[in-house]
Amino acid sequence: MKTLVLVLLSVVCLSGLSQAIMFHLEPNSRKCLKEEIHKGVLVTGEYDITAQPDQVVDLMVIDTKGQHFVNRENTDKGKFAFTTDDYDVFEICFLSRIPPNRRGNVHEVLLQTKHGVEAKNYEGLGDAAKLKPLEVELKRLEDLSESIVQDFAHMRQREEEMRDTNESTNSRVLYFSVFSMCCLLALATWQVLYLRKYFKSKKLIE
Repeated sequence: MKTLVLVLLSVVCLSGLSQAIMFHLEPNSRKCLKEEIHKGVLVTGEYDITAQPDQVVDLMVIDTKGQHFVNRENTDKGKFAFTTDDYDVFEICFLSRIPPNRRGNVHEVLLQTKHGVEAKNYEGLGDAAKLKPLEVELKRLEDLSESIVQDFAHMRQREEEMRDTNESTNSRVLYFSVFSMCCLLALATWQVLYLRKYFKSKKLIE
C-alpha cells in the first residue's frame, strides 16, 4: 500500500513538470521539434528568442497533413495554445530569415511546452467555479488519473495493432514460403523432364 502511494505521488510530482528546451537557430535555417500527441489534448507553449539585427524568426505548428495550428511571423517572444483534433505527430518549427547577401547571427531559442493536464489552468478554473484549493487539487488528480487511463488504453490499442500486424506478416511469409517451394519443385520437375527428353533425342539414354 505504501509503495502504491509513493508511486502515485511520484506520478503527480512528475506530471507538474513542463518540457523546456533551449537550442541555437542558425541564420536562414529551420529547426523543428516533433511529438506525438493524442486527440483532443490541450497544448500550450511559451517561447523566447534572442533578437538579432536585421533578422526575423517565424513560428509555426503543423501536423503531418500540413494543417497549421499556429502561425507567427517576425516574432521574438510570446505564447501559443491549441487543441489537437486527431492523434498525430505535431511539429513546432522555428524559421530564421535574413536579407540576401547578409551574414547573420545565431539565435538562442528557449521553448517551454505543456500538454494535457499540466497545460490546464486549474487556478482559474477554481476561481470560476468557486472551488476550494483541496477541491481544485482533487479535480487535477481526477484529470491526471483519466489521462493515465487513456494512455494505457492507447498503449493497449497499439499493442493489439502491432500483434495483428505481426500475425498477418507471419501468415504472409508462410504462404510465400509455400509458394516458393512449389515453384522450385515445378522448376526442378520441368528441368528433369526437359533433360530426359534432350538426352533421349541425342540417344544418350534409352
